[in-house]
Amino acid sequence: MSTLNTWIVDINDAFWTYLLIPLVAVAGLWFTLRSKAVQLRLVPEMFRLIKEKPKSGVSPFGAFTISAAARIGTGNIAGVATAITMGGPGAVFWMWMMALVGGASAFVESCLAQLYKSRGKEPGTYRGGPAYYMERALGKRWLGVLFAVLITLTFGFVLTAVQSNTITVAADGSFGGVDAAWFTPVLGIILAVLLGLAVFFGVKRIASVTQVLIPVMATVYLLLGLVVVLLNITSVPGMFADIIGGAFGFREVAGGAVGTAILQGVRRGMFSNEAGMGSAPNASAAAETSHPVKQGLVQTLGVYFDTLVICTMTALVILSANPTLGTRGGADVTQSAFNSALGGWAGHMLTVVVFMVAFSSMIGNYYYGESSLHGRLQLHDR
Repeated sequence: MSTLNTWIVDINDAFWTYLLIPLVAVAGLWFTLRSKAVQLRLVPEMFRLIKEKPKSGVSPFGAFTISAAARIGTGNIAGVATAITMGGPGAVFWMWMMALVGGASAFVESCLAQLYKSRGKEPGTYRGGPAYYMERALGKRWLGVLFAVLITLTFGFVLTAVQSNTITVAADGSFGGVDAAWFTPVLGIILAVLLGLAVFFGVKRIASVTQVLIPVMATVYLLLGLVVVLLNITSVPGMFADIIGGAFGFREVAGGAVGTAILQGVRRGMFSNEAGMGSAPNASAAAETSHPVKQGLVQTLGVYFDTLVICTMTALVILSANPTLGTRGGADVTQSAFNSALGGWAGHMLTVVVFMVAFSSMIGNYYYGESSLHGRLQLHDR
């Protein structure tokens, strides 16, 4: 089993380093140049458009929260911790840069999703995403089918399982090590029932759930983080100095070599905000909006919210606790940082937050899988 695990990790590292990161980063830079940095020029417009109301379907804000539900997951808590402990504080800077560049990719893929969407079964609802525009815009039916199958397996099953497992681990730690023989299956059943109630009544129900869950989740987490930052306010300038210095090698930090910082920052940033990965367009297509560009801008704002706001808050909380660098960390690093600043009760509160972010990701991941599977069936019928 250890050999198999090593083999999978090696393939995964090679895939990220030599294929996915270069492709997505280059695409983001190309879209930035071609759009004259639309993701930076029209930031005020993003905030205005998110408040638009549809006639009957899913609002731009509803589609924003569906994609945010999938984006904001354990990667914002555990992923940031891993980036910092393995790549040093400088990794946070490269997460920021990936968000700014990736904003252009998010804009383009969401506009395409709006252009090539289809009407859903419910009145005023739509479906779409890369599987749709690969077949209709590129004329590559086989590519659309392949993408639909892969994203259904990845988001509908694998990532949903990862999030549910994270909830179980966090709850087990918070409750002091309950008997896993009964606790894990019972919690799994409860999660399945809750997920079913959230998604079995269509995209409008999903949007209505995420429109409540995402603001509550983000508010609770940001308030907790803000308290920690305020308690360590005198150290904040030094934290930002470490982030900038570590990004360019101005300071020697254990585990913070420039190459490692760039690799970890870009990798965790991509995993967190999903810009250019083809997942969020499935939610973008669900929105009822008067122009594709409007939803593209709204989804770009989602990338910024995920990385520049949520991930930055996590980074400041972790850095306030002076984590041990050069070792692989996870959610336990973030939890320890909250505990050291606020006391033991913060660990239980973080468990609640982990439940909300992981469960919201399960909802978003389910919708991505369902939407792509529906598109695959449509393409097959053709």
